[in-house]
Amino acid sequence: MQMLITRKLEFSASHVCRRPELSEEENRRLYGEEASPHGHGHNFVAEITLEGEPDPVTGMVYDLKALNEVTQREIVDSYDHRFLNREVPPFDRVVPTPENIARDIWRRLARHFSDARVRLHRVRLYETDDFYVDCFGEDGQ
Repeated sequence: MQMLITRKLEFSASHVCRRPELSEEENRRLYGEEASPHGHGHNFVAEITLEGEPDPVTGMVYDLKALNEVTQREIVDSYDHRFLNREVPPFDRVVPTPENIARDIWRRLARHFSDARVRLHRVRLYETDDFYVDCFGEDGQ
């Protein structure tokens, strides 16, 4: 029987959604207030969902301590209290929209959960209480 388990984590980060080759007016038209050159911050919430069969010995889909360690190292330690555009690749060259942040989280985690017994099922990223992005699929797209 396949089951889903989800780990919820939080991090605070700031970003600017703007393209350097566009004018201020074009950036404002595309990204609205998110294009402010000074940046702004969010308290992001990410939900990481794994899919798999519970191990017959442990009864767990995945060891929760190991899941906590991977998500802490790959996500929280990388993103928390950072200005994404300046401190977290690939956002020095990719606009850090919630969609692109969710895709990057997927990329960081997928290699850890890709064996025959467990796989990454979904990354859900909340930018605000009422807006989130779901990223799922083989390549996170």
